[in-house]
Amino acid sequence: MHNGLVKVVTGIRRCGKSFLLNELFRSRLHEMGVGEDNMLFLSMEDWRNRSFRDPDKLLNKIEAFAGNNVDMHYVVIDEVQMVDHFPEVLNSLLLFNNVDTYVTGSNSRFLSSDIATEFRGRSFEIHLAPLSFSEYVSACSGSVQEAWDSYSTYGGLPGLLSMDTEDKKTAYLRQLFNTVYLRDIMERNRIENVPEIKELIRVMASCVGSLTNINNLTNAFSSKKNLSITNKTVASYVKYFEESFLIEHALRYDIRGKGYIGAQSKYYFQDIGLRNALLSFRQLDRGHIMENVIYNELRQHGYSVDVGNVETRDAKGSRAHLEVDFVANKGPRRYYIQSAYQLQDIQKEEQEKRSLLQIGDSFKKILIVAGHYPPMFDANGILTVGLFQFLTHPEIIEEF
Repeated sequence: MHNGLVKVVTGIRRCGKSFLLNELFRSRLHEMGVGEDNMLFLSMEDWRNRSFRDPDKLLNKIEAFAGNNVDMHYVVIDEVQMVDHFPEVLNSLLLFNNVDTYVTGSNSRFLSSDIATEFRGRSFEIHLAPLSFSEYVSACSGSVQEAWDSYSTYGGLPGLLSMDTEDKKTAYLRQLFNTVYLRDIMERNRIENVPEIKELIRVMASCVGSLTNINNLTNAFSSKKNLSITNKTVASYVKYFEESFLIEHALRYDIRGKGYIGAQSKYYFQDIGLRNALLSFRQLDRGHIMENVIYNELRQHGYSVDVGNVETRDAKGSRAHLEVDFVANKGPRRYYIQSAYQLQDIQKEEQEKRSLLQIGDSFKKILIVAGHYPPMFDANGILTVGLFQFLTHPEIIEEF
């Protein structure tokens, strides 16, 4: 608050941006003693506010609201990207000394290419994700395992918590994708081929946890549908998915060479329930789902996340490439993290730890195992911790 910048709350549709500002923030203002006369809440999706999508009418409304009063006024604009020339509008609002401005948007493009040059340095982004597992479990009855079974299947969109049957949750996620996310992407980018873009996002959903690139996605789409699609089209569609916060990508990083490798990446869904719904809840690979959830948890806690690669040579000089699921960085801290759904025996444990043991530096190496598993170091300094311990207390990787 009061930092002289426009606060921009971003995130996937229906993750709670409007509730954060219109309910929680409004309540906070009341607690601070701010009166309703000093608050202006405008939703650009509300048909009654359609006239304020005109920038001049919106600025006139805010100017009349704030007046010449020296008291601070608070302006909240929901889905600001619907306002014509909104970058210029936000720049103009910075000229009001008695106005503190907060806006929401569901498309990352409006923070990047749309206003990259004219608005950089004048906004403060707050990215809101769907509920983390710890947030989700705090609102659930039953055991942690039962909460995980539900969360790993249907995801963490807040609206799901009010639904009491699997059928309702399934219908909600399918309808949300088709009538909200897909419609937004199609309208924003003027796409007419609905089956093509729907099939591509399904292909990407089935690739979670696997290294891929635009060529691989193009080939997978073409072989599955027996249709021709260009690399350029696939690259554009993937960009649209990322701009709408449906997916994120993690680059492949050479740990020893300290550089990025080629064009291969892993794509993760910001909400695992949407991913599962796209596949009609059929491809519930628990290992890849667990990996996706761990990735989201790390990102929510401010880590930049890459996929690690370690090159090794055997006695004959033959090369091999071992994968480290996550290279998580935040400031001077780095963690190498491996995700293992099951450790059936010593051989499986050694296999999961093999890539970590090949890293020559002294940053902490961590193996996250499904379920409950008390934190424990082995003789090589690798920390093994249970998934539930990590998700409900993510600072555990820093504390041990």
